[in-house]
Amino acid sequence: MTNAIDAVWRIESPRVIATLVRLTGDVGLAEDLAQDALVAALEQWPEQGIPRNPGAWLTAVAKRRAIDGWRRQSALRDRYESIAHALEVEGDEADPDDVIRDDLLRLVFISCHPVLAPDARIALTLRLLGGLSTDEIARAFLVPSPTIGARITRAKKTLSAARVPFEVPDRSEIASRLATVLEVVYLIFNEGYSATSGGDWMRPALTQEALRLGRVLANLTPREPEVHGLVALMELQASRMGARTAPDGSAILLNDQDRTRWDRLQIGRGVAALARADALGKARGPYALQAALAACHAIAPTAAATDWDEIVALYDALAQLTPSPIIDLNRAVAISMAKGPDAGLVAVDRLAGIGALAGYHLLPAVRGDILARLGRTAEARVEFERAAGMTRNEREREVLLGRANSTSGH
Repeated sequence: MTNAIDAVWRIESPRVIATLVRLTGDVGLAEDLAQDALVAALEQWPEQGIPRNPGAWLTAVAKRRAIDGWRRQSALRDRYESIAHALEVEGDEADPDDVIRDDLLRLVFISCHPVLAPDARIALTLRLLGGLSTDEIARAFLVPSPTIGARITRAKKTLSAARVPFEVPDRSEIASRLATVLEVVYLIFNEGYSATSGGDWMRPALTQEALRLGRVLANLTPREPEVHGLVALMELQASRMGARTAPDGSAILLNDQDRTRWDRLQIGRGVAALARADALGKARGPYALQAALAACHAIAPTAAATDWDEIVALYDALAQLTPSPIIDLNRAVAISMAKGPDAGLVAVDRLAGIGALAGYHLLPAVRGDILARLGRTAEARVEFERAAGMTRNEREREVLLGRANSTSGH
């Protein structure tokens, strides 16, 4: 029963907290009330069973706790009696589904508010919208639980001190604020897809949370093409996860993966999400372009059959839209596949002097791969070893050292 309650909590807690934030105007208080409702559920549901509408049950219990708490504070009785009355009659005229949808969207923008530091946005988003505990978030990012707890606490205090309103930004702000939201969701996904440190190549729980958040956001903002673009990108990348590791947990790179293990259903969802983005009639944004890149790989039956010319063209478009040395490096890889390793090496060496890539382990890794294809094995080995010394992920280090060892210098 505990597992069932936990599953219900993951699904329902964002809606419950969102409603409570709207009614109380306080993120910290709303989460405390929701946690009180969860405790009540853990006490009552094992005996009474999970109610037909668990979200409504949790919200009702939380509201009662709020009303009781406010009425006990006699110094502010008049104000709190008014709020309590509003809580008791709230929702009589509004469509509950519309109210919940609006509340969730407001909560998305609060948890990813620009007033918060990026690490705080991630922690608060996973806590409020993902339903993860502090310990779960800490394990996912390999940091001490008190560190995550402090981030969440600081985030709540910052929102309170800044008096951030519980509202969707007005039209003039929504594009920039939505970009922040999408960035947070994709950061969560990327940490799950390619862990930056530790002993795991991937952290699937994080990718699943990011996908869930993306799907919720797509339902809340169906006219925003970049939301669908991000969902498409995450679906397409996640479709490969079953093929990215060997039975012993070691990493398998894209060109070596068994494509029969890719999730065709998830690929279909990703392609459909990209089609929804394109159907809105706007030029592709960064996430939609990256999704189109992922789709090129997803639909190719083999690595050799990949349309590398199309991938180069997509990287050209992406580089014009969001110039980045990392995009340029990925474009160099595509050039090496489309036009040959000599052309690729020229493109990579052009990037070698860029300071932004000085500590980026994939620069020597890419250079090593191209050198190996050119038969310059001694140089390739040096590059793979250099890349292995730069990464903080143990599984990735194993792959790079394996490449170095398999590349003979003779």
